[in-house]
Amino acid sequence: MLKIVVPTVLVAVVLAALPGWIRPTLTRARIRTAPVTAGPVESVITAAGTVVPDVERVLSSPLDARVLKILQRPGAHLKQGDPVVELDISESVLALDKVIKDLKIKENQQAQARLTLEKSLVDLNGRLEVKGLELQSAQARLDADRQLFTEGLYSRESLRRSELAVKQAQIELTQLQQERGNAEKAAGVQLEGLALERGSLDKEAAQARRLLDLSTTKSDRDGVLTWVLSQEGALVRRGDVIARIADLTSFRVTATVSDVHAGRLRTGMPMILRLNDADLPGTVSEVFPTVENGVLQFTAALAQPSHPGLRPSLRGDVLIITDRKARTLRVKRGPFADNDARQAFVVRGDRAVRVPIRIGMAGADDVELTSGVSEGDEIIISDMRDYMHLAEVRIK
Repeated sequence: MLKIVVPTVLVAVVLAALPGWIRPTLTRARIRTAPVTAGPVESVITAAGTVVPDVERVLSSPLDARVLKILQRPGAHLKQGDPVVELDISESVLALDKVIKDLKIKENQQAQARLTLEKSLVDLNGRLEVKGLELQSAQARLDADRQLFTEGLYSRESLRRSELAVKQAQIELTQLQQERGNAEKAAGVQLEGLALERGSLDKEAAQARRLLDLSTTKSDRDGVLTWVLSQEGALVRRGDVIARIADLTSFRVTATVSDVHAGRLRTGMPMILRLNDADLPGTVSEVFPTVENGVLQFTAALAQPSHPGLRPSLRGDVLIITDRKARTLRVKRGPFADNDARQAFVVRGDRAVRVPIRIGMAGADDVELTSGVSEGDEIIISDMRDYMHLAEVRIK
């Protein structure tokens, strides 16, 4: 009987305990859970951002030159007026000397033109005075001849000659006056042309002097030198960048995002720059219209551009807020919400029960649950894809 009873009891015990042994079981240490709460949820687009100086001054070469000496190195703190790079100025000196020489020649031409005008006017004024006296003399003679003609002591033919002499003197006087006026106008036009040429040379001289002043490139503001030419003796062309100076008291954000969000992104949208120890709010200030390699670029202005935690080239996540609900059911975001999940496990005692859910807006930290759960439920937010075929799972 022992040979029959003992095996039978052992088989019964095994059959009774077998469902518990093969039922899937999870330990608390292997899962993460979060309670369902009521509160605001924000739908966000996540982008990769980089902190850059809000103001960065580019110093360019004012002329084609050779770098003689690099006076400052990257990282140097500059004051307004501090020299950065010294350029070869020999060519500019020659150009300035040539302009000054041309300017002196033009001044000499102006002086000669004035002297010529004064000499011509003096000559014409003398001739005018002489002709005026001749006209007065002819007029006096005509008056005397008329008196004699009236008294019958002078012939009409002689009177006629006196009248012609007066008219001739008047015509010659008028011609001299017109000649003097024309001489003044011609000299004035010549002097005006010379003045314009001199003004142009003055501007060239001022530009040449300015280039000489800029040959030692100076900082026009307080800041930090972020980049400068590294090789002395290098040739630079006019307009080439030779240094960059950043104002490290104010910053902004440049960010990139996938072009699939291009239709949702626009200026003025609120955003959050998430750094290691702070969340800094701001707004999208500019969206660039071009897309390169499937990436869209934009910039954002920070509400606190001088925050002490900001540094150049610091990287962080940019969360662009596209929508917001003031109060709804939410749970902390986790792997369970990926891949458009429609089911989740709710912890009930020592069991996790699978329930259908519906996920609404997805924020950076929370996701909205529109159905399937109630406030206060505890949800497993870990990845549970390997257990979705089970109705429930035991928890130890």
